Order: sequence, then C-alpha cells, then structure tokens
Amino acid sequence: MKLDLLTPVEGSVKKRKRVGRGPGSGLGRSSGRGDKGAGQRSGFKRRPWFEGGQMSLARRLPKRGFTNIFKKEFQIVNLERIELLGLVAIGPEEMFNNGLIKSTMKPVKILGNGSLKTKIAITATSFSESAKLKIEKAGGTAIEA
Repeated sequence: MKLDLLTPVEGSVKKRKRVGRGPGSGLGRSSGRGDKGAGQRSGFKRRPWFEGGQMSLARRLPKRGFTNIFKKEFQIVNLERIELLGLVAIGPEEMFNNGLIKSTMKPVKILGNGSLKTKIAITATSFSESAKLKIEKAGGTAIEA
C-alpha cells in the first residue's frame, strides 16, 4: 500500500463552502450570514447563553431564600472511623494525616455513628450529644477546642 494512492471513502469528504462568490453561488452578497446585526460582523462570537438581547433566563426566574454568610461549615467525622484507627488520643492533625478530614484549618465535628470500645481522648471543635455519651461511656474524654 502506498500513501499517495490512498483515497477517502465515498461521501466522507464534504466540499468547502465558498462564500461571497456572486449571486449564482447561493452564498453571495451577505455570504449566508443574514442581514445586518452583530452576527453578520467579523469577530462575532455567539455565546451559548446569549438570547438575542432578550432578558436572560437567569434574570427572568424568581429568586428564593438567602445564603447565610456566617454559616460554619463543619468537617464531619464519625466514631466508627476513629475506632478503626486504634489511637489513644486523636486531634485534627491525626485526623488529617489518616485522611478523615481534608483540612486542619476548618472546624471538625464528631458524630456518634458507630460504637466505641476503647478509651480515647478526642479533640475537636464540637461533638454531638450521642458522640459525647459514647466517648465518656467507653472511658475516654471529649475535648472541645
């Protein structure tokens, strides 16, 4: 097989659109761009969200509720995940190193999902009531920092 003998499959190559080549071509005068306006000008980019100057969908829809800018976003850790580590004391640093939380800078909340059998000292920003009870029942301490 020689590269210079290769031909494309029938119907796979489309003829190039030659615009602005007279009225007989069907794409003369305005070259298929329509009459007047931004769409006819060179350099025009039609954005997917543009609606022809009509008020945009985002502005037509009603707005509901509000966003509380003072809301605290807690990183949640369950007791069952802490139990699996088998440590004597655990804080945000150890949780980060073991992949339980994504950042040591954000607040951590311990939830009481699962059971705790070992005595453990846990340091976190806050604890749920059930988590506190389970930690103290196992002989450990819940330290709020």
